Amino acid sequence: MKALVTGATGFVGAAVVRALLNTGVEVRVIARPGSDATNLRSLNVDKVLGDLRDKESLREALTGCRHLYHVAAHYVLWAQDPSIFYDINVVGTRNLLEAAREVGVERTVYCSTIGAIGLPPGGGLGTEETPVSLEQMAGHYKRSKYLAELEVHKLAKEGLPVVIVNPSAPVGEGDVKPTPTGQVIVDFMKGRMPAYIETGMNIIDVDDVATGHLLAMEKGGQGERYILGSKNLLLREVFEILGKLTGLKAPALKLPRGAVLPLAYLNHWIANLTGRPPRIPLEGVKMAKYKMHYDCRKAVRELGLPQNPPEIALEKAVRWFKTHGYA
Repeated sequence: MKALVTGATGFVGAAVVRALLNTGVEVRVIARPGSDATNLRSLNVDKVLGDLRDKESLREALTGCRHLYHVAAHYVLWAQDPSIFYDINVVGTRNLLEAAREVGVERTVYCSTIGAIGLPPGGGLGTEETPVSLEQMAGHYKRSKYLAELEVHKLAKEGLPVVIVNPSAPVGEGDVKPTPTGQVIVDFMKGRMPAYIETGMNIIDVDDVATGHLLAMEKGGQGERYILGSKNLLLREVFEILGKLTGLKAPALKLPRGAVLPLAYLNHWIANLTGRPPRIPLEGVKMAKYKMHYDCRKAVRELGLPQNPPEIALEKAVRWFKTHGYA
């Protein structure tokens, strides 16, 4: 049995590839020319070139594959030209799933994001059913992923066999880029975080996220969405864990979000002029307003999602970043 994985050069995608290979699945990966293939070194996969914006390349890559894991996305908090988020995350997703339908792929798992799931306005845990709208999405990444999910739901209603997974904040080995969450860990390890804005996140081991993809393929309901998460933590608690793992002091100075927001707007404006990513991502500061805490019981109950402690995932990340010279 052969499966196609998009986004396989990335953090979550590479973890999905490793999980598939460990179960004996034959894996084909599609990547753009010039992509950093560090995460695929030593992995026995069939590599093909293609682009989510090129439908013919997608049809060719999908031919002969029974399953599709669509993990690819433009995942950053800033881009000088925001249209790239919508070209890749929305139009690219529609292109890929339409191509999968045309060539007869039996089943697809689409990797969305926790950011596309709502949070109760009065506080509390978000679930797969919490109402949310486009207006509540902070930043182009979240907006594009929300719109992409709408495309997936539409195709599911038309009969496309697809399951949606919404990972929270994965951490662990292989965060080459690194992701925004991984960058927080790297900055902590480098001593670049003397202060912080309090917020909340849900931490999960990236290997558990990968397992969740396979479980969704096997057990997920048609058109259903599943939060792939584990433990809800405050950012302060994450820093306390990192402090114990590294021997470094956790930042003690908590800044009010309102004081940092004007600096983030200024940094964003400068970044648009220079083309250099901002040191204070505006979208990150905006998102800090919300405690991204969620109820993950549906995936645990219906899929059997593993729930390894965040301390283990963070230890893996710290060790990997240190071994590979990030800090």
